[in-house]
Amino acid sequence: MNNFLSIRSLKKSMVFATLLISLWSLSCGAQAQKVLKVSAIPDESPTELQRKFTPLGEYLEKEIGMKVEFTPVTDYAAVVESLATGKIDMAWLGGFTFVQAKIRTASRVIPIIQRAEDEHFTSKFIVPQASTAKSLEDLKGKTFVFGSPSSTSGHLMPRFYLMQAGINADDDFKTIAFSGAHDATVAFVASGRAEAGVLNASVWDKLVETANPNAAKVKVISTTPPYFDYNWTVRGDLDPALVKKITTAFLKLDSKNPADKGLMDLQRASKFITTKASNYDSIERAAKSAGLVK
Repeated sequence: MNNFLSIRSLKKSMVFATLLISLWSLSCGAQAQKVLKVSAIPDESPTELQRKFTPLGEYLEKEIGMKVEFTPVTDYAAVVESLATGKIDMAWLGGFTFVQAKIRTASRVIPIIQRAEDEHFTSKFIVPQASTAKSLEDLKGKTFVFGSPSSTSGHLMPRFYLMQAGINADDDFKTIAFSGAHDATVAFVASGRAEAGVLNASVWDKLVETANPNAAKVKVISTTPPYFDYNWTVRGDLDPALVKKITTAFLKLDSKNPADKGLMDLQRASKFITTKASNYDSIERAAKSAGLVK
């Protein structure tokens, strides 16, 4: 009888211990979700990124009911690693950076939202105003500047489309440089540090609209075919209920609504739409074709 009581007591203790562990885990999970940690690839200057994401963060805080903390990083790889290791919950990624994050995490990251404009994104090839170059073929033998090595619109897709046009960037350009960001690429070409370069159409349009002095010193000679690009991606183990709240918040935004217009103008977006991993399969194929991923 005593043995039976001991076994029964032991079972009760184990059940109680399991319950305590479960409650502790739920408590930790709840604590972890008091702050949504967000970052973005540094495709523009740090001050411009902060200007863009401050009002978006304030909007998301109201919509999802928790603090949103934006953490800037120094390079594209840092965003991928932070997402993979759980240091951040959500990130603004380019298509190529998403592919890298997908590979790094064995597909444990989820793209949830993109701008409508990201369904048909393009890149612009630029040269100085005084340049005689009129086509991609004319760029052979010249010094050339890409954005970041991990940039979709500032490196991967332009390199891919150069290959489609019969131009091998490594062999056919005199030298190759990487500026690190799209606005920096324009500055490179405008200052004469490179005879040609490429950047995404969204940043180019913004620089032109704001009468950027560097943009006035260069001109566009070619535009790539369209491709999928930027998206908001979350880590795969983020609470599904929170992911739904975030998605709903983005989908509510509308540039035609006066209350949203300022925020949407900063995002260069007419509206946000849902996206999925398969939208970026062509970018992964392009990256493999260019030898940038295995």
